[in-house]
Amino acid sequence: MLYAVIMAGGAGTRLWPESRRDRPKQLLEIQGDRTMIQATVDRLGDLVPLERIVVATTDDLAGPIGEQLSQLPRESILCEPCPRNTAPCIGLAAIRILREDPDATMAVLPADHVIEPPEAFRAAIRFAAALVEQRPQRLVTFGIRPSYPAEGFGYIERAAPLGAEVAGSFDEPPAAYRVKQFREKPDAATAQQYLEAGTFYWNAGIFLWKARTIMNALEQFEPDTFARLQTIAEAADRPEFAEILDREFAEVNRISIDYAVMERAAEVVVVEAPFAWDDVGSWRALERLRQADPDGNVIDAAKHFEMNARGSIVRATDADHAVVLVGVEDLVVIVTPDATLVANKHDEESIRKAIEKLEAAGLGDYL
Repeated sequence: MLYAVIMAGGAGTRLWPESRRDRPKQLLEIQGDRTMIQATVDRLGDLVPLERIVVATTDDLAGPIGEQLSQLPRESILCEPCPRNTAPCIGLAAIRILREDPDATMAVLPADHVIEPPEAFRAAIRFAAALVEQRPQRLVTFGIRPSYPAEGFGYIERAAPLGAEVAGSFDEPPAAYRVKQFREKPDAATAQQYLEAGTFYWNAGIFLWKARTIMNALEQFEPDTFARLQTIAEAADRPEFAEILDREFAEVNRISIDYAVMERAAEVVVVEAPFAWDDVGSWRALERLRQADPDGNVIDAAKHFEMNARGSIVRATDADHAVVLVGVEDLVVIVTPDATLVANKHDEESIRKAIEKLEAAGLGDYL
């Protein structure tokens, strides 16, 4: 059976001041009137029944997520005792799922992406699931055809197409390739080379595989992490389970699934995503998701006025708060009831660094 694992423990600091520790970006309405995590569940449609959805998050976010996803059974929320990146998170979800179905297939989805249209997404997941059923040792990832030389994404370099090996029950199956290698976030010149080569994809962070296969891969490549996850699994019915979970999970290696498994495994396949995708990694995503005015400003505010203002991004959560731009360009202006961000939109790295230093500046209450 197919399960969906939604990873929802991230902080989304680059979307400050709306994204906060207690209300990160997956709980925000960035596109439309549904929060990002609600849209992620909505997107699944009839692909996965509600009882086979697992939401992996932190203890602090379990309550707000449970409120936003009240249609899910309470046991759908899987709390990680502490942040340990995506490999331990996925392993913890896999051992939960394997208790229910030893032959389960897992679709692993971040909770903070914008994907359209949902029908194309569901068709792509079905196709990837068919590839895995065809060869259960496969690890499938999704690649986004790059539209500009992005420096902020990891890349996947494709190798030979699967060709005749592609599952044949689809009228128009997406393109699927063996993976040559994963590449780290590049500098500008290298990103331009990747774009021109035509054989590179952005790494979407969306995966599909057998739960048993990913556990076998963790056992091969991260044996200590696997051993601790096995200890957790074996303690599931014991009275001291919570204590064992906290102790063992705190000791696992903090590592992403890309580093832990995907860059090392032999049978990795990339499916070219047949859907539009955005990871909403910073406020500049609004330029991609919303239409600009004739001066290139993207405005998401009920009351606003611009004069000789160009290329700026404005968002205000308070419908009664007026935002006025005069004689400026290329700004990010984000207004919330208790904090306002004004920054150069081209200097996202400095925004990130400034947010990291807010606590030292005595503004930690606003994080």
